[in-house]
Amino acid sequence: MASMSMAPVNIFKHGADEEKAETARLSSFIGAIAIGDLVKSTLGPKGMDKILLGGGKGGTVTVTNDGATILKAIGVDNPAAKVLVDMSKVQDDEVGDGTTSVTVLAAELLREAELLIAKKIHPQTIISGWRKATQVAREALRDAAVDHSNDKSRFQEDLLNIARTTLSSKLLTHHKDHFANLAVSAVERLKGSGNLGAIHIIKKLGGSLIDSYLDEGFLLDKKVGVNQPKRLENVKILIANTGMDTDKIKIFGSRVRVDSTAKVAEIEMAEKEKMKDKVDKILQHGINCFINRQLIYNYPEQLFAQAGVMAIEHADFTGVERLALVTGGEITSTFDHPEMVKLGHCKLIEQVMIGEDTLIHFSGVEMGEACTVVLRGATQQILDEAERSLHDALCVLAQTVKEPRTVYGGGCSEMLMAKVVTDLANRTAGKEAVAMESFAKALRILPTIIADNAGYDSADLIAQLRAAHQENKITFGLNMTEGTVGDMSELGITESFQVKRQVLLSAAEAAEMILRVDNIIKAAPRKRVPDHHPC
Repeated sequence: MASMSMAPVNIFKHGADEEKAETARLSSFIGAIAIGDLVKSTLGPKGMDKILLGGGKGGTVTVTNDGATILKAIGVDNPAAKVLVDMSKVQDDEVGDGTTSVTVLAAELLREAELLIAKKIHPQTIISGWRKATQVAREALRDAAVDHSNDKSRFQEDLLNIARTTLSSKLLTHHKDHFANLAVSAVERLKGSGNLGAIHIIKKLGGSLIDSYLDEGFLLDKKVGVNQPKRLENVKILIANTGMDTDKIKIFGSRVRVDSTAKVAEIEMAEKEKMKDKVDKILQHGINCFINRQLIYNYPEQLFAQAGVMAIEHADFTGVERLALVTGGEITSTFDHPEMVKLGHCKLIEQVMIGEDTLIHFSGVEMGEACTVVLRGATQQILDEAERSLHDALCVLAQTVKEPRTVYGGGCSEMLMAKVVTDLANRTAGKEAVAMESFAKALRILPTIIADNAGYDSADLIAQLRAAHQENKITFGLNMTEGTVGDMSELGITESFQVKRQVLLSAAEAAEMILRVDNIIKAAPRKRVPDHHPC
């Protein structure tokens, strides 16, 4: 019988790479924990900001403490780190806030798992304990949630508290009352639809953040054409995406031979006639305002002016889409059948000045819930971060209107969940209890980081908070203004139940997924072949 060779057999292509067992697991843990450590200093009301410098020619500068924005901007090569980056994107898309919390919690769970694996506890045992811990934590969170949707004034107060809590960890924290009122007013106009497309945010340099305001109506950052009416009432609007720039000869890639300049004039006249026919077809719709996504050249602009129609050119695609939504019209490209075109309507269009810029204001639009938030600020970076902060608050409020249950913030919910998980661990026999205890420890790390970021003694505060929860003071959390433990219900530190639940479930699922990995196989890099036939 031939003896079998014990030499390792490589089954992969040349250049492919494989990491096995402990090496693969360690690589995953290190990548995920590094991502958590990167964003954890931004957590909480006293969190710090990061500067992201773009690698392009201009080197764009972004100043932010939004977890999703930071993770989106950095390029990561580690597969486990990529899982956490994708998870934060999903959290941002799903509920709009909690992107840093979910990343930090997943990283802390994996940090605990690393210690357990070093003690020779099998990953499947850890996962089994974590699943039971997640279940009881979720039930505790659900039991602690309160619903004031039947009491209008208390629900209004809940919404304001949630907006303040969301904004307190952002750039807008010093003006959080102003922006909380602004965000709640905007979301209440949606009448429960949750359609954030009806809320338009415009950023204008100048003034300060406190000068930002909510405008009832729709603002378009464009100018009206020359010699056209600047104010219209009872407006019928045709919104289009069509070429209005062919009144000059543009023949690319071909030659036209003529024997006199008169022939060139004839071609130009033919082009002008074509454009005149197109404008006539547009005017047959009985409109007094024409908004086009593309350019409108001088000749059609002149024709619209003669007809007394306001023509607005180059309204970018998002502007045109939102305008169609709020005015009740549809974007049109052909104009042969006026009866099939749905026009937009509004009561008044006029020009308004914001700072030194002229904008077009649409009021009395078909969609009554439409509104525009005008943000003012000293620099473009401040405006961009203010927009991100306000967007997070609007998303959370829209979610809360649909799912009105609320929980208390300031680390209160995490300590509550940690307590029930610890109680379950104390009742559980076997190694799963150790995994549950690690889950509770990871939950307690979140309020610890919040206290650390504020410069307070986290060990003392968390010990006090844990003792308070043992005495069934289940509304107690961290008061980061005073640096003490306080009653969150009195301080009005409220968060959305939906956000907290999503943080718990997403972090547990992502950590479990990474913990299951015992092999990382990297494909061979594609070889660069020299191009012998350049075009």
